[in-house]
Amino acid sequence: MPVQYSGIIEEHNAVRTGVGVFDVSHMGEIEIRGPEAAKLTDFVTTNAVAKLKPGQAHYSGLLYEHGGFVDDILVHKVAGDHFFLCVNASNQDKDFEHIVAHNRFDCTVENAGDRYAQIAIQGPKGAATLQKLTPVDLSGIKYYWFADGEVAGTPARIAHTGYTGEDGFEIYVAPPAAERIWKLVMDAGAEFGIKPCGLGARNTLRLEAKMALYGHEIDASITPLEADLGWIVKLDKGDFVGREALLKQKEAGIRRKLAGFEMRGRGIGRDGYEVFLDGAAAGWVTSGGPAPCLGKNIGLCYLPVEHSVPGKTIQIMIRNQPVDAVTVETPFYKRAK
Repeated sequence: MPVQYSGIIEEHNAVRTGVGVFDVSHMGEIEIRGPEAAKLTDFVTTNAVAKLKPGQAHYSGLLYEHGGFVDDILVHKVAGDHFFLCVNASNQDKDFEHIVAHNRFDCTVENAGDRYAQIAIQGPKGAATLQKLTPVDLSGIKYYWFADGEVAGTPARIAHTGYTGEDGFEIYVAPPAAERIWKLVMDAGAEFGIKPCGLGARNTLRLEAKMALYGHEIDASITPLEADLGWIVKLDKGDFVGREALLKQKEAGIRRKLAGFEMRGRGIGRDGYEVFLDGAAAGWVTSGGPAPCLGKNIGLCYLPVEHSVPGKTIQIMIRNQPVDAVTVETPFYKRAK
């Protein structure tokens, strides 16, 4: 997947106003099957697996015992004895080993990434584009649900999730079919001005929507409570890996929290830049860049929890010079429903 095809801004705007397509076949897939598949999936993830119905998905986390992230993932319930996990590409083997290490249940775990290619069709014209290629009624797939069917005559899992802040679908197919389906998607979306999109637009889109990226907003040193992802943690569901650490952190209170900011001075707060409060180092930027739809330079950073609220003046150190910024409400962008 290249950084860009025709240009980051052009691709970004295509997704916001029409439709864009991403080859995200690099993403990993892990399958958990067996009589106690639900128990293992629930034990190694933070969200409440028991609440999922067949055909439903949710966002969740894999944690270490100390509460930091192994990865952030999507959990799909195919059936009571079958769960399908979409994981980050660079973490697939690590995630698989982590799950296997905690498998004391009657089920099997498969590192299945080689069996799947994934194409993401995103934007307000995404459904109209994909509907041309599948007999599955896409209007019947609710947000964060999925269906197994066919795309262009090929067996496919069609999921309605997304990583752009826009409406859209992901199709999982066998790798030999991917190139043909990619070309058919491009043809189907031609009337809507479809654009192939790269990693650059994927990053600007997810940043506007305040969607976490592993290695930036979250990693082994960050907990969900600090990353403003407490909503994916169900502490009352029973035991899971990392639960005790999160209970202690919640009781003690977090000291830092993820916040959004807009630049007030000239420049962009890039990943890793230091953040200052009243002349003292106080945090760091996790992601930053232009927001094409907003006409502003935005970013995410960690700050002391008492300063992580909107309206705080901060400084981002850009080339050893402090540049003014202000904390703001997030997400920066919300699509019209």
